[in-house]
Amino acid sequence: MSGWPVKFLRSGLSAVLAGSGVMWMTTAASASTDAAVVPPGVTAGVVVFDRETGEFTEQLNPDLQFRSASVVKLLIVLDFLSDRGPRYDIPAADRARLDVMLRSSDDDAASYYWEERGGGAIVDRMVARLGLTHTERPPATHPGFWGYVAITAADTVRIYRYLLEQAPAPVREYVLGNLGQATRCGTDGFDQYFGIAAVFDLAFRVKQGWSGFTNSGGCASATPRAAGIDLTSEALHTTGTVGTDDRTIVAVYTLHPDGTGYGKAYSDLTRLTRSLTVPGGIRAEGTWVTTSGSGVRVRSEASTSSQVLGVLPAGVDVLVSCQRKGELVEGSPRSSEWWAYLPKYGGYVTNVYVGSGSDKLPGVPDCQ
Repeated sequence: MSGWPVKFLRSGLSAVLAGSGVMWMTTAASASTDAAVVPPGVTAGVVVFDRETGEFTEQLNPDLQFRSASVVKLLIVLDFLSDRGPRYDIPAADRARLDVMLRSSDDDAASYYWEERGGGAIVDRMVARLGLTHTERPPATHPGFWGYVAITAADTVRIYRYLLEQAPAPVREYVLGNLGQATRCGTDGFDQYFGIAAVFDLAFRVKQGWSGFTNSGGCASATPRAAGIDLTSEALHTTGTVGTDDRTIVAVYTLHPDGTGYGKAYSDLTRLTRSLTVPGGIRAEGTWVTTSGSGVRVRSEASTSSQVLGVLPAGVDVLVSCQRKGELVEGSPRSSEWWAYLPKYGGYVTNVYVGSGSDKLPGVPDCQ
C-alpha cells in the first residue's frame, strides 16, 4: 500500500516561516520586475532559465529542498518510459493512467506506479540518469509517500532540460504534449491554474504541485485526508516551460504558514510568478483583482441563470479584462448589476464578490 494521497500530507523537508501575505490590485502591465518578489511569510525556491541565451534570469534559493508534492510525477513517468525504447510504445491501460496523472495530477495513478516500480528506487534511478544533485527519495519513516520526495528548483530545471534537450523524441513529445494539455481542475478537486498558468497566455506547459490544504481548491470537494498526519506548512509549486519552442523553464516552489487557505497560497504564488523575468512569455492582459467569499461561481453570461463554468478558490486573485452590465445581484452588504469577465475562465463573476466594494470596478474597461 503506497499510503494516503500526499497532496494532503506534509513533511519537515524545508523550513517554515511564520507570517501572512498581503492582497493588492495591480495591472498585468506593471507585474514584471527585475527580481523575484516573495510575499511575506512565504518560503520560496525559484529558478528561471532562458534556453535561448543559456542564462538564468532568476535564482533564489535554487538548492533549497522542498517536498515535491506532485512534481515528482515527472520522475515517475520518465522512469516508466526509460526501459521502453527504442519505440517507446505505451500500452493503452498505462497511457490512460499516465495521461490523467500528467494532465490532471491524478494521485491514484502515481501511487500505482510508485508501488509497481519500486518506490524510492524510481528516484535513485532518475537522479543518476538526469544528473540531479539535491533530489532524494522520501524519508525512511515514510517510504510510501511519493509526495515526500525532496526536490529543488535547480533540479527541476535539470529535469525539464533533460526532457527538452536529451530525452528521445517520443519521450519528449509524450510528456510535454500532456503537460501542454493540463486541465484546470485536478482529479482531487483543486484548481491547478495558478502560477505559470495564471500569468501567461498561449504557449506554456505545466506540472503543478500542492500539499497540505484542508479546504477545497475551488473545483469540487477534495478527498478527506488521513487523520493523525503531522501538519506543518502548506506547499504550492508551479513548474513548466513558457514561450514559443519552450524557450524558458520556470520552477517556483513555495511553503506557506500552517493553516494558510488554498486561495491565499494560490494568490501569493501567482504574485511571485508575476514578478519574475521570463523571456518569451506573453503575459495575460487585464487587471488583477482580489475576490471575496467562497464557492464563487464563474458563469457563461452575466446572469445567475447561465451555465456555471467553474468555481473560484476562496479569496483568490483573478485577472479581469473587462466588465459589463447584467443581472442585478443582491448581496449583503453589497449589490451590483456589473459583472467582471475573467479571460482565464472564459466567463463572468458578479462584482458583488470582486474588488473592494464598489458597484463598478475602477479602471476596468466595459466589455465591447
